[in-house]
Amino acid sequence: MNLPPYVQLVMLAAQVTEPLPGSEIDQIQPLLSFIEGWLAANPIWGGLTIALVVIVLGEVVHRLVRRYILRLLENIARHSPMDWDDVLFEAQMPQRLTWGVPLIIWYYGVLLVPGVPEGGATIVQRLLLASMVVVLVRTFDAALEGGQRIYSQLPQAKERPIKGFLQVGNIIVYLAGLILVVSIVMGRSPVIFLSGLGALTAVLLLVFRDTLLSLVAGIQITTNDLLRVGDWIEMPQFEVDGDVVDIALNSVKVQNFDLTFSVIPTHKFLEHSFRNWRGMQESGGRRIKRSFDIDQTTIRFLTDGEVERFAEWELLGDYIERKRSDIEVHNHEHGVNEKIRVPNVRRMTNVGTLRAYIFQYLKQHTGVHADMTLLVRQLSPGPEGLPIEIYVFTSDTRWMYYEDIQADIFDHVLATIPEFGLRVYQKPSGADMRSGFGAGDAGKTSSRRDA
Repeated sequence: MNLPPYVQLVMLAAQVTEPLPGSEIDQIQPLLSFIEGWLAANPIWGGLTIALVVIVLGEVVHRLVRRYILRLLENIARHSPMDWDDVLFEAQMPQRLTWGVPLIIWYYGVLLVPGVPEGGATIVQRLLLASMVVVLVRTFDAALEGGQRIYSQLPQAKERPIKGFLQVGNIIVYLAGLILVVSIVMGRSPVIFLSGLGALTAVLLLVFRDTLLSLVAGIQITTNDLLRVGDWIEMPQFEVDGDVVDIALNSVKVQNFDLTFSVIPTHKFLEHSFRNWRGMQESGGRRIKRSFDIDQTTIRFLTDGEVERFAEWELLGDYIERKRSDIEVHNHEHGVNEKIRVPNVRRMTNVGTLRAYIFQYLKQHTGVHADMTLLVRQLSPGPEGLPIEIYVFTSDTRWMYYEDIQADIFDHVLATIPEFGLRVYQKPSGADMRSGFGAGDAGKTSSRRDA
């Protein structure tokens, strides 16, 4: 039996909301005839009724899809061995896609509403079609977010972050969606708007200047592996000193060691220099490069008694024997009498013996990396004395342990220096001045009293 489309729609709505008994359609023929007659006699109310039925039908179907189909898919995703489907649900991709269901029903349902002008139906359909584009753009946005979350769980995510590229894709999709929405609403071809963008190139370059610069910088950073999440970087010009926690299209987020956050535009990493400590962390050794100054007035040759005493030290025994043998051979070859203290006689010095002791001490120190550079050297003498520099690498790169090893080394070295008859240079303080003058005044006062 041929029924008007809006009557069929009423029957469909009734079946969706509450299924009819299994009776033949002839049994409800009087009801259908009444509805058809009433709609014919009241076209305005009939159109409003059909429109309401279309709206309700779309909403009911939407709720059914979210309540049953979406939950079913979510349960399947939770029990599946794969992780990506769970991530997509967390990113709200399927949830956003379900909004397209009522839009499709309303798009085709407009044609079933009687009495709607052709122009009015066209406008409504355009708005609904534009809404579908928005839903698709939002769904694609969620898919990119899910893709970022999935990729961030992979081992290569720290070495090759793709968040910036996904954000570029997001911008392109949103721009394309905006063009499609405008073209659909205005009933024009998208090609017209795309051709118009050519005339706005200069404006677009000005508006998206930082974004384009950051895009280029992000490509170079990723391609050349200049920066990763977790790297410790320093940028003194921005007062940045900490770990990279996020690399995005337009910015890089760094948590400084004082627990503050700094956000630097991505393109600034190509305009300014920065230091990346990743190489140090991966090598397994962290450099100590620190010096102390020896008072040059305390530098002298060792006495025979001091040589014998140092020969009994475990760390200096081999050095003293080897050095003493080399000196005896040299002096014998040059016919030098060692008992006569003349300048051309080779003798051991206290500062040279100190350097040998520090070198041996560092070689057996458990906190010093044995396979990396180890130096104990003199620097150029200056008004503050003779600098002795220790240049080694610790075996632990963690900050706390590095500082502990460094302090332990210099604690021992500074406490051992007086054993060699040397003195660390230190600028006189106010207390030294007062002590010196006070001692002099006290002596003068004592002399006056004695007189």
